[in-house]
Amino acid sequence: MDLTPRQRDILSFIESRLEADGLPPTRAEIVAYFGFASPNAAQCHLRALADRGAIELRPGRARGIVVRTAAGSAPTDGLDGLSRLPVIGRVAAGSPLLAIENREDELQIETRRFSPAPDYALKVHGDSMIGAGINDGDLLLVHRTPEARSGQIVVARIDEEVTVKRLRRQGRGIYLDAENPDFSNIRVPPGSDFAIEGLAVGTIRAFMGGSRPVTTPD
Repeated sequence: MDLTPRQRDILSFIESRLEADGLPPTRAEIVAYFGFASPNAAQCHLRALADRGAIELRPGRARGIVVRTAAGSAPTDGLDGLSRLPVIGRVAAGSPLLAIENREDELQIETRRFSPAPDYALKVHGDSMIGAGINDGDLLLVHRTPEARSGQIVVARIDEEVTVKRLRRQGRGIYLDAENPDFSNIRVPPGSDFAIEGLAVGTIRAFMGGSRPVTTPD
């Protein structure tokens, strides 16, 4: 394929984002990565790649860049097989976690990249889990389940408070441990209304994009 060095760099960047995130970059991300003076410069390179058959451009979509694979095979934009997940923001006291009033947005993600598959995304508030790579403003991908093993990171509800912590079972006690020495661990009070709302399976980094699985001890 007859491409200029810059066009090859852009194609390589698109392919690397597809491999890392499961999604192609937006035009704005291409502009920022290559330091273009305007979005028009990025669009000109994308049109040239499309003219040479390296990609397809799908209008009306922020990530409408489709990379063509080997001759005769189907193109891919990372958008096939996406699931729509509700994004849960600050949780209203006393309301179910997935209640309409708690939903801020909707996320499209290739859920098959995670095991088990996430059912919703929770916007993280605070720094209590930074040691586990979960930062303020991140989207935490959560598999909905009432059960979890000791050592796993969970979304838990104690009475009317929802928190993200590492579950620890010790004797008859249940503890929710922080991953930041500035925060205290929580002992679930006996007789409290305690429930595990879900299991953390991945994160999407705030401001930077990209997703990764959450790992826990076996």
